[in-house]
Amino acid sequence: MAQADATHPADPEDDKPLALTPPTELRAHLAARLHSAARAWLHRALDEAAANPGTHGPISVWELRIAEAGRRCGPDHADAARVLILHAARADTDALSRVYFQGTGAERRAVLQALPHLVPGPQALPLVEDALRTNDTRLLAAAVGPYAARHLDSHQWRHAVLKCLFTGVHVETVAELDRRAHRDTELARMLGDYAAERTAAGRPVPQDLYRVLTLTDPTATPPAPAAQRGTDGKES
Repeated sequence: MAQADATHPADPEDDKPLALTPPTELRAHLAARLHSAARAWLHRALDEAAANPGTHGPISVWELRIAEAGRRCGPDHADAARVLILHAARADTDALSRVYFQGTGAERRAVLQALPHLVPGPQALPLVEDALRTNDTRLLAAAVGPYAARHLDSHQWRHAVLKCLFTGVHVETVAELDRRAHRDTELARMLGDYAAERTAAGRPVPQDLYRVLTLTDPTATPPAPAAQRGTDGKES
């Protein structure tokens, strides 16, 4: 399962995104990797969440456990623990929105990764849309998961792909990229415009752009990559 950085999992053998991992499988994965104290804490946290779903007073007990997850489970496993707690609490769109907008970047990632497990319809799209307005690459990577692939309209989805290219988020993190980009001529036009702008400015065209362009139009000839870079040798 992908860890906190969705583009670079800490464990190369566990590269299945959290958003695509069934909770039972995710729990077994964590149980095999957490040390005994963290495993016991997670077990208690999940039992509390299952027994006390919803909101109780200004903050739910399971929301407190989400805030503790990084300290209790460590950064490599905190995202997965938070997703499990949200699932155990049967968090609805209102609860997910509260955790997202009041939470840290890590907690926001967990909410985005939990969406496919908890929200069958498009009600939580405002959370995805908010994440896509940021330049936080880890949040962007979480935002373009299967929930976005399922519910973003064509216009929003195309701009999400371009945002990934612009910020350096690998397009491999875009769920269902092959299906949604297939012969999408408008996306091809947008990619061509972006490549032309980069080339005219003497900036390199991201290699990921060529892959997506091929998906949109298998007969297209990609623009030649720009050879120029900034004077310091880095992309400007």
